Amino acid sequence: MEQKKRGILVVFSGFSGSGKGTIMRELLNRYASCYALSVSATTRKPRACEEDGREYFFKTNEEFQKMIEKNELIEYAVYVENYYGTPRAYVEEQLDAGKDVILEIEIQGASRIKEMFPDTLLMFVSTKDAATLKARLAGRGTEEASVIEARLLRAGEEALGMEAYDYLVINDSLEECVEEVHSIIRNEHRKMARNHDFIHRMKEELKNFPKGE
Repeated sequence: MEQKKRGILVVFSGFSGSGKGTIMRELLNRYASCYALSVSATTRKPRACEEDGREYFFKTNEEFQKMIEKNELIEYAVYVENYYGTPRAYVEEQLDAGKDVILEIEIQGASRIKEMFPDTLLMFVSTKDAATLKARLAGRGTEEASVIEARLLRAGEEALGMEAYDYLVINDSLEECVEEVHSIIRNEHRKMARNHDFIHRMKEELKNFPKGE
């Protein structure tokens, strides 16, 4: 029987308003047995529809600093004057259980993750064009014009780092996008670089066959 494989660490980054959070939630709804979502910690204030421990672990600046000091975060970064970080314990636990762990983090954090875990799969989520991105941000109705402007300026900076990612995901149709992402991750499991143990075992088993059999 094939041994249970360690899960893959999958990082989702993307422009604010690209819908990366929606994609991840739908992916988990459809394929709950395959994935685990790593809930990030943040110092930003929760939006009206958000709950602590579901979308984010909402922390004060003091609480977040303590997590940094205790090395309880895999990575952390500052985005629009707020801290965001990935708690370490849950991620390791789920990977060991064979689940693919999805992280939603900013570009700075993604680069740090890749340095620490070189086999991390990096996916960047975008809208089909900049006009759509601006319309989605404005359509939220949860942020002031100055915040939207800051997010668009930040998107321009983030675009400079898109080429460091493994895959580009265009979120135009949610249905198609979710299935595309699932397919990419499933295929990633079959890359030769992720199957050294299987390859070694097959080589050893084949050596045991008598010559000429």
